[in-house]
This record gives sequence, C-alpha cells and structure tokens, in this order.
Amino acid sequence: MDTHQKQVELISNQIRHHYERGEKFRISHGSTNSTRPSTTKRRGNLVHIEHLSNVLSVDKATKTIVVEPNVPMDRLVEATLKHGLIPPVVMEFPGITVGGGYAGTAGESSSFKHGYFDQTINWVEMVLATGETVRCSKSERPDLFHGAAGAVGSLGVTTLVEIQLIDAKKYVEATYHPVSSVAEAVRSCELHTADTTLDYIDGILFSESQGAIIAGRMTDSPTAGLNIQTFSNANDPWYFLHVRDRILNTTGPVSEVIPLAEYCFRYDRGGFWVGASAFDYFPFPFNDFTRWWLDDFVHTRMLYSSLDASGQSKTYVVQDLALPYQNAEQFIHYTAETFKIWPLWLCPLKQTSLPTIHPHHDERQADGTLKPMLNIGLWGPGPKDHDAFVALNRDLERKLRELGGMKCLYAHTYYSEEEFWDVYPREWYDELREKYNAKTLPTVYEKVKIDLDVEKEEAQTWASTVTSTWPVGGFWAIKKAIDSGSYLQARASSWRTRK
Repeated sequence: MDTHQKQVELISNQIRHHYERGEKFRISHGSTNSTRPSTTKRRGNLVHIEHLSNVLSVDKATKTIVVEPNVPMDRLVEATLKHGLIPPVVMEFPGITVGGGYAGTAGESSSFKHGYFDQTINWVEMVLATGETVRCSKSERPDLFHGAAGAVGSLGVTTLVEIQLIDAKKYVEATYHPVSSVAEAVRSCELHTADTTLDYIDGILFSESQGAIIAGRMTDSPTAGLNIQTFSNANDPWYFLHVRDRILNTTGPVSEVIPLAEYCFRYDRGGFWVGASAFDYFPFPFNDFTRWWLDDFVHTRMLYSSLDASGQSKTYVVQDLALPYQNAEQFIHYTAETFKIWPLWLCPLKQTSLPTIHPHHDERQADGTLKPMLNIGLWGPGPKDHDAFVALNRDLERKLRELGGMKCLYAHTYYSEEEFWDVYPREWYDELREKYNAKTLPTVYEKVKIDLDVEKEEAQTWASTVTSTWPVGGFWAIKKAIDSGSYLQARASSWRTRK
C-alpha cells in the first residue's frame, strides 16, 4: 500500500497540474480491449497509469480482493482461485482489466444474476480531475460511485478497487439447449433467467434457424458420465465451433463439464468468432491444423492489437446492443437482413438503477424492479467502402433507437452529439461533471465518438495507404501486436500456463 500511495500521489500531482492550467488530458492504461478505431489527433496530454497493475490483498474472511485498475481478468481469477473464491462477474476475455470493467459496460454470462461487473464492486479509490484523491462507494459519494460506472473515465481516474467474491467450485456443468428460431432463442434466454439454480446463461445464434442457449451451474460434483472439456490448449476446439458441433443432429439438451477457469475464458481463442476473419484475410484454410498452428496469434490480446494496428477496425462491425426482450426478435431479424453477420451472441442482463450510462430501459416488473434486457453481440466484417460502412452503422443506431435499445460504449459510435444526448441522460451526467469539477477530462461523448473528419484525413496518409494494402497491413498488424507485448502476454496468460 505504501508503494501504491506514492504512485497515486504522483498521478494526483500530474492531474492537478493539468487542472490548474485548464488543460484537458487523457489516461494511458498501456493496453486496451476497446475496438474503437484510434486516431493520432485524439490523444493530447496523457497521464500514465500503466504501473497500477498489482493485486494488493485477498481477504478470505470477507470474500473481497483489493486490486489496482490494470489487473487483467486472468490474473484476477488466478489470485482468487488460490483462495477458493471467484469474482461473481468475470469478463470473458483474459486481458480486460478491472478498471475497464468499472469504467465501461461489462455484462457477461453471470450478469442475469449479478448485474454488470461494477455492481460487484464495494468501493473505488479515484483521483478527481482536480487532483484530489477520494474513495467512493454506496455509502460514500454514492452519486460518483454509481455515475462513474460506465462513464468511460470521464468523471475521474480509478486507482484502486475492492471487488466482492463468491465461493468457487471446480467445474461448470454446461448444458446446451438447441433452438430452431430467433423467437425460441429469445424466449429460452428469458425463461432460463428465472432458474435460480443457474450461475451462467448466454447463447449463440448461428443463423435464424439454428442456435444454442447455454446454461451453466458451478459444481464440485458434476453429473456422472459427463465429458470434461477444455478450450485453452492449441489442440482444443474453439468454443463456438464446439457448441455448434454439440447441437448438431439433436433436438434435446446436451451437457458436459468445463473446469471453472476454462469456462471463464472459453471465448478467448478466436475472440468469440472474430478470429475466423484472420483466416479470410490472408487467406489460410480454416481447419483444425491451421487453428493449431496459428494458435498464439488468435487469442484476444493479439486479435485486439492486430485489429487496431491494421486499420481493419475501421471496416469491422463491432457492436454490443441491449434491448427489451419484446423487441429483441425484431432487431435480430433486422441485423440478419441488413448485415448478414453470423453468429450472434446473446446475453441476458440484469439492469442497474437509473439514471445510468449503461444500456437501460425504464419498463418495470410487477415488483417494481426494472425488467432485464437482452444483449446482442454483432461482430463481423462490414463494407470496405468507408461511406457505406458509416451509413450501415448509422442505420443500426436508428433502428436501435426505434426499438428502445442502447449500445455498449466500447463499440463504434457514430451518433451526432445531439442524437447521443437524446439517448443518454445528459442533465444528470452534466450535474455530476459540474459537482466533481471534471471539466479537464473529456466527456463521455468526446471519448466514444468516431471522428469521421479525422478518419478521412488519416486514410489519405502514406502510412494508412500502406497498412491498408493486402497483405502488408496484416503483417504490419502482427508486428505491432508483438512489439506492444500482446504476444508475450497472451503466451504467459496464467489460465493457459497453469500446472
């Protein structure tokens, strides 16, 4: 803690300097799992917090862990499993950080039960834009604690976090329920959320007529006779392909047993299914051998770095959308017709209290609580023509608003400022900005918007021309990912190298 406090004091002094000079600044975390295209003109003054990446303590009695914000999910899980504990919500990519989970919208397969990742946090230490270091929780500065969740670091800089933990079990017993229509998939998701014995629920739609809703229970004593399946080894199947194979030629549920850490990061290899696009780009045959041979390059840490470095993120549809259940089917049929992207990911979400930057809808259940929503992950290649790509994403935003949905802000955002604040709660947010003197931090809109003018300008540069040329861009992206340390991080990831 002494070392931590000294480091935070240095960060505080830097931030105070910017505040006194009236200079806006941004935070450098050293790595990111955001897929928003980066532009050189957006970076400005940087305050570096890459070194805040330590697990400070685990308290088995209180079932809590105190960590710095740049601790990634794989190290978080490694630290807690040693004590027989696990965070209630674990983001499914091992490189996503604790700070990113708090500042962003992190809803995962346990979020039908526990809510977003930030709802499992007890308190955060934060440096305000004035340089003052404060602690906030449900009882201390509760408005800041709640408001900063999902506000992408636009209200303060998180420097320490205490996370709730629950008892871990050795395995997850996963059951794959085949569905043969979009309507059945949506209804099955909703029905499963009422099962209090479940710990995890998500779904994969492979087409409008084939999919699986996946229900998981933690257990130390799995049902006798079930296979134990892993997904971290190079010769293991990619998870989405494995699920597809398991539901072929069956109309009833099928089950298997997955070690808990393997379940947490089951989508890492292939980044759900985004990694399959790399085989189209070069192109390589997409089969068991090539997936084994190129395994080190298709984990999410490498995929994220390569996607950004190659410029492919500017033409890749990356959207996470949350909608009321009654409108989810209509929206999926719209994406099927307009985007023709498969598979889709389905994830039931328990809403947080309003107001919030998180996706939300104000419909309530009979007991007065907010109705849950269904998250739809839409990830796949879009038009290569920039104007056509933007127009398609703009149409998606229009349709989403029409159906009462909202997007997670890690993704591509093309709203005008007026449109954005028609969707998100501006008055409440501006009051928080004013109260906590956050004027030298970018607003949430400034952080998430895609600057089309800058994108067009940079697209005309020599470097952009070279990196967008096949296959130079792909090899350049791999080099940049290796240089950034993503390759070594992926190889050293604790859940992959455990004994």
